[in-house]
Amino acid sequence: MSGFTITGGVSFSGAVSMTNAPAVPENTAAWFGGGQPGPAALSTVNRITFATDTATASVRGPLSQARYMLAAAGNFTYAWFGGGYAGGGPGGRLSTVDRITYATDTATASVRGPLSTGRLGLAAAGNSTDAWFGGGYFQGSNYSIVDRITYATDTDTASVRGPLSSNRRMLAAAGNSTDAWFGGGTFPVTSTVNRITYATDTDTASVRGPLNADVQLLAAAGNSTDGWFVGGQRGVTSSTVDRITYATDTATASTRGPLSVGRFFLSAAGDSTNGWFGGGSPGPFSTVDRITYATDTATASTRGPLSLATLQLAAAAGIQ
Repeated sequence: MSGFTITGGVSFSGAVSMTNAPAVPENTAAWFGGGQPGPAALSTVNRITFATDTATASVRGPLSQARYMLAAAGNFTYAWFGGGYAGGGPGGRLSTVDRITYATDTATASVRGPLSTGRLGLAAAGNSTDAWFGGGYFQGSNYSIVDRITYATDTDTASVRGPLSSNRRMLAAAGNSTDAWFGGGTFPVTSTVNRITYATDTDTASVRGPLNADVQLLAAAGNSTDGWFVGGQRGVTSSTVDRITYATDTATASTRGPLSVGRFFLSAAGDSTNGWFGGGSPGPFSTVDRITYATDTATASTRGPLSLATLQLAAAAGIQ
């Protein structure tokens, strides 16, 4: 190795210090809200703390209104739960959006500006500043509508953006900081995956490589590089896990290790290394499975359950 020479001298005045780069924030918990354990809707919110996920989920402050078939997305400090059905006929479809503040999650969720139209059976994904709620239905009419909630102005009605490529309901969504992938759904049941690019979200969502089979009533969670779409009905109740690798999303999703038990009408949230998939039907289930992304060919591990058995709920993750 050749040497080097400094001429003229080097001097420092005052103190010299070196600091490490700030740590990247990481989700520490997931909030599972709403659902339907029987004929009546729930307003219950359960919190799963990732570091102690073998314990039964803790009950937190409720949603503002009992409902099921809703969707949720969030950032590090808040979760937004939107849409759903309260029961009781046509008047039970909801455009309501509730916001959970993680730091004060024993309080009842606060009502924010509504979705552009009431619907159920929708899906949602988001980044640090916005959430996109797509698809859904009401009284037999399926929607391709995508609504965007801007967190900083969340008392406004959600803005309508470019639609999904087709009308559908009972789909699932996962995303990262720049895009969201909406997969599966019905009617008819489909394997289609749509990608919404946030920066150009007035365009119609682009069609990407499909899931490995037609599926409905599924759930999804993901990190910055991949999304895991799990369970649902694929002709029969399924424990299948499909992984979409975002960088090669025109390819068919790859099949990974299954859930511990087949189920549909479940929900999911996660952090950068794991996804937690809770509730579902038939049953209903209180079961929570954890998929460790780095070893996702293994069967998902069963963790501590939700506080009660339920289905058709929604979930988001953030910092407790």
